[in-house]
Amino acid sequence: MNDSSTSTTGSNRGDADGEEITVVHLMRHGEVHNPDGLLYGRKPGYHLSELGRKMADRVAEHLASRDITHVVASPLERAQETAAPVATSHGLDIATDARLIEAANIFEGKTFGVGDGALSKPANWKHLTNPFRPSWGEPYIDQVVRMMGALSAARDAARGHEAVCVSHQLPIWTVRSYVERRRLWHDPRKRQCTLASLTSFTYQGDRIVSVGYSEPARDLVPSHLLAGAKPSKGKAKSFGA
Repeated sequence: MNDSSTSTTGSNRGDADGEEITVVHLMRHGEVHNPDGLLYGRKPGYHLSELGRKMADRVAEHLASRDITHVVASPLERAQETAAPVATSHGLDIATDARLIEAANIFEGKTFGVGDGALSKPANWKHLTNPFRPSWGEPYIDQVVRMMGALSAARDAARGHEAVCVSHQLPIWTVRSYVERRRLWHDPRKRQCTLASLTSFTYQGDRIVSVGYSEPARDLVPSHLLAGAKPSKGKAKSFGA
């Protein structure tokens, strides 16, 4: 599904059985101004960088011809700012859904890298005992429940059309993994959910029938932040953003 996207357009779309076709795009926010390299998580005050704003504009251009009738975002600043160009281009207000927020993490506000930061302190190792839950943050299944609820609400708000929901990497990847019936625990470096990407869920009635993925701003994303990139010292602290 790499760089694929749904192609259904038009309003009041339906299949042969008369069920409405609705597309809900889960968009990850753009790059954040984070000079200290912190795992900022749910902390307030983290805004898009200049590059992040360019990413948001690029995706808005990409979606300009789409039948977007609903735009909703996580309450965090970076998500609201990413949603703004899409909403503006379609003449819509931005709704806020707290269920789209970043996953809670015990290491929030700290540097988090291999060989430095929080992982180098033995006192923090107790939080790394269970990668399946995970023990350092919000359980994956809890993320699935709230994200599925947010997706369903956006689907209902845009029946027969398309919606854009701006969220964060880990919740997006977790709910996609659930829908595609993959295990929820994973290597963060292998998430296919780069900055300003679109993970698009196509509904037939109330049922998800396909999932697409695209990266409209891929050329703007720093190479070390692309899916599968090998982390280098000082550049591994953006996972989970």
